[in-house]
Amino acid sequence: MKKILPVIMCGGSGTRMWPESRESLPKQFIPLLEPLSTFQRTVLSFSAPDFERPVILTNVEYRFLVAEQLARIGVDAQIVLEPLRRDSATAVGIAAELALLRGPQTIVGIFAADHIVRKPEAFAALCVEAGAAADEGFIVTLGIKPDHPATGYGYIRPGEAVSSSSSARRVAAFVEKPNEDKARAYVAEGYLWNSGNFLFREDVMRDELQAFQPEIAAAAAQAVAASRLDLQFRVLDAEAMGASPKTSIDYAVMEHTKRAVVIPADIGWSDVGAWSTVMELSDHDGGGNSVQGDGLVLGAQNVLIRSPEQFTAVLGVSDVIVVTTQDAVLVLNAAQADKVKDLVTELKSRGRQEALVHKRVYRPWGHYQSIDAGERHQVKRIVVRPDGRLSLQKHFHRAEHWVVVRGTAEVTMNDEVKYIHENESIFLPIGCVHRLVNPGKIDLELIEVQTGSYLGEDDIVRLEDVYNRT
Repeated sequence: MKKILPVIMCGGSGTRMWPESRESLPKQFIPLLEPLSTFQRTVLSFSAPDFERPVILTNVEYRFLVAEQLARIGVDAQIVLEPLRRDSATAVGIAAELALLRGPQTIVGIFAADHIVRKPEAFAALCVEAGAAADEGFIVTLGIKPDHPATGYGYIRPGEAVSSSSSARRVAAFVEKPNEDKARAYVAEGYLWNSGNFLFREDVMRDELQAFQPEIAAAAAQAVAASRLDLQFRVLDAEAMGASPKTSIDYAVMEHTKRAVVIPADIGWSDVGAWSTVMELSDHDGGGNSVQGDGLVLGAQNVLIRSPEQFTAVLGVSDVIVVTTQDAVLVLNAAQADKVKDLVTELKSRGRQEALVHKRVYRPWGHYQSIDAGERHQVKRIVVRPDGRLSLQKHFHRAEHWVVVRGTAEVTMNDEVKYIHENESIFLPIGCVHRLVNPGKIDLELIEVQTGSYLGEDDIVRLEDVYNRT
């Protein structure tokens, strides 16, 4: 059988998992239930010989985060960047166009990076079965066998079997998210959850998009044809993407095509759409409590604590979820977990930066973390990976003092290069041209003290940058 080209979509912002998930670090890059992120776990699901080198379709802002997480698990992938956010129909069209570059009639699998599959071997085997059906000209979706009457998922009503040798069945109907009574009826009648995973031949999907959504088909083809290379990334054409209507692949194609089939799946799937789902899937003690990180529960039941960096205690209050980060604490009635998205919307309307960014900010060379800030000073902890190289830059409004805590720093200051070791420091006056490099084999850690009349991140004039950010 032909190999399957996995295309993993990971451009979403994941607002329902705030405060851990934010636009600067969305949920697909967070280890929600295990040491690996859901993105990393999804990528590793396709490491078998049945799959080709994967394609990662992501937002421009996440490019270095994707590259770093792939490097940590030793996976090579093609990273394709969307300069604009569009819905899934455009992403599927782009995936089909990229697949055509691999070869005619390439089989494509579209997968979300923020879902969890607890049975990865069964998932991979099911994809192989779905790939065989896709090779016959069907557009295959994986329908999850429900274990409860969920109201947060769309449903699929299966029709007649496609053949006696396959578990694939025609899609009789796609059904919107139901109320609880309808959900119970759907489960009793054998409906399946719509997982949002699809497999198809590139020519079949391109034909169907052309038939039902020619604007999307044309925009996807042009976005790929006019794409460009930037370092190791392929950047899609922004003008072409801007011409593509925003709509989902369900509305664009799946509800109209005669080629849709569904394969029932029992693979331990969850879209991890709310903190209540994390609570359900986590290990519990005898009282139904789950503590992840540094926490303690006394005199309470059914409590989830997530507090990786500071101590959090819950006393005598049951059925709550407490998520503690460096700059925000969420205390949530477990039954109201679906309201977190509304909270984030309110935070954004009030201009709260906590809705968007963490105190720890990731960069292609490592990360920095705010420790303290005042009117004329700011203190940061900076970590630079081995061979990491900050841009050659200068500031008009601030001076900086660097104290090396771990490793060795190679510091360029104007025309001079110095090596600063542990417990040593260097002062960088306002206006000097400087660069920081980690020449060593371990992470470089330093404390940066900024002083000046303006301390914003936009007071950086990049003169040279190996990551093309000038």
